Amino acid sequence: MKHLNQGISRLFPAKDWLSRYQFSTFKSDLIAALIVLAMLVPQGMAYAMLAGLPPIMGIYASILPMIVYAFTGSSSTLSIGPVAIISMMVFSTLNPLFPVGSTAYIEAACLLAVLVGIISLILGLFRFGFLIQLISQPVIHSFIIASALLIALGQFKFLFDIPLQANNIPELILSFSQYFSQINLMNLALACIAIGILILLPKLVKSEFFNKIIPLLLVFTSIAVISFSGLQLQDIKTVGIVPTGLPSLQLPSWNLDLIQKLLPSALMIAMISFVESLAIAQATALQKRNDLNSNQELISLGLANIVAGINAGFPVSGSLSRTVVNADAGAKTPIAGVLSSLFMIIISLYVTGFFQNLPLAVLAATILVSICKLIRLQPFIDTWKYSKADGFAMFATFLGVTFIDISTGLLIGIVLTFVLLLWRISRPHIAVIGLIQGTQHFRNISRYDVITSPTIVAFRVDENLSFLNAHILKGKIITEISHNTHLQHVIINCSSISNIDLSALEMLHDLNQALAQLNIQLHLSEVKSPVMDRLSSSKLADELTGKIFLSHYQAIQSLSPEMLQ
Repeated sequence: MKHLNQGISRLFPAKDWLSRYQFSTFKSDLIAALIVLAMLVPQGMAYAMLAGLPPIMGIYASILPMIVYAFTGSSSTLSIGPVAIISMMVFSTLNPLFPVGSTAYIEAACLLAVLVGIISLILGLFRFGFLIQLISQPVIHSFIIASALLIALGQFKFLFDIPLQANNIPELILSFSQYFSQINLMNLALACIAIGILILLPKLVKSEFFNKIIPLLLVFTSIAVISFSGLQLQDIKTVGIVPTGLPSLQLPSWNLDLIQKLLPSALMIAMISFVESLAIAQATALQKRNDLNSNQELISLGLANIVAGINAGFPVSGSLSRTVVNADAGAKTPIAGVLSSLFMIIISLYVTGFFQNLPLAVLAATILVSICKLIRLQPFIDTWKYSKADGFAMFATFLGVTFIDISTGLLIGIVLTFVLLLWRISRPHIAVIGLIQGTQHFRNISRYDVITSPTIVAFRVDENLSFLNAHILKGKIITEISHNTHLQHVIINCSSISNIDLSALEMLHDLNQALAQLNIQLHLSEVKSPVMDRLSSSKLADELTGKIFLSHYQAIQSLSPEMLQ
């Protein structure tokens, strides 16, 4: 029974907090829900537009996913719904396949959400949450910055009211040169005013609450201006007719050919959604004392995307801006997300007609201003200063995303992550070490003034031994032997070695035999227990010409006691 309860709590974290829920907590959650709602309405519509979908789908994608995550997710503040990067990836996936906004395009977006959900769900059920560790942080940061830049550039087609193509920068430049003469100056003027308000007003008004709802106020104001001033006669593009009511729940059509085309992008979106959501959840986890479970987050995101797809939505993820606002507004439990969803239902049932005069330029302005905060050069400079290899990976990922496309750029980043990992493993730091006088500590002879013996050479390998680097260690030992004719003992300090694979073990066995022919003994020191367990069952343990010492100091005591005098 105990194990059953633990299993239920793990799959449905809501069981724990629902049992302790109080009315005072509800008041805090209600306030947070209303504040998040003020952001969610314009963001949801804007990100749907960014994905090439009708704005109402942004509202649909904000309803059921948040409810599902509230009862299955492990974060109390994570806000699930449409986000800019995922919307951009949806657009880049579907744009080459169908006309933007067509029925086929919309159905494919719903199918894509279901596929993303299924992939995430499978990965979570089979406990593949560790996959987040396979992409380096520099690559993730570069991908986010590059995607943000593309998203920002993609808004110019709404600001200028021209059919720009923004899958990459060369494509954008080419299409801009073709349509430059068709720029709608009235549309551009409205966009500039909106951008000015979004940038300048928060600097003039010191109220945090007011600043959070500025986008919503801008939406209401622009609708009023368009509705009562007759500006729509000046070709100001608006959202247009927005359907009232809720869509029926249904699975999208399963077309095997289309599934095959969408599957690679679905895998990419699932991975980015997971990485982004977990990183955002971790940002508030410590403050809220949330016990995050990466596998449970995958399951929850999977279910959220599945319900988004069957509810006429598109792929969703955790939103950084809404999550931070949710936490700062005092959200205590995921009920805040549930309440936001209920309010979105009311909006979709009764208020959608209000948004038909909402200018597309204003929505684009809200995206542009919010996303530009992510575009920073400093992470590239800092990374390059710290590590040229990571810096190279960052720049390569950035160029891949901005000059080819989002999926290719991410793939380049992932491949480079593994290449750099293998490169680092294949180039381990190997130090010849000696004794620091008056201590029991051993350090690199090239960095410290240490005591050595002509009969002993000791190596410290700061990496696990594998087929990638075993030959490097062997070459280092051979070089030292060739320079010392009085050598009697070779000691390998294993304090930094947590694993020795079979290829490295064979190398050590061969080295042991070769040294024996030269009357040189091979010794090991400070071998960790897991490594020792595996060595004890190998032929090396039986045939080792030297000894395995508990500590390196003991090895020196036994082999060269004169060094300690």
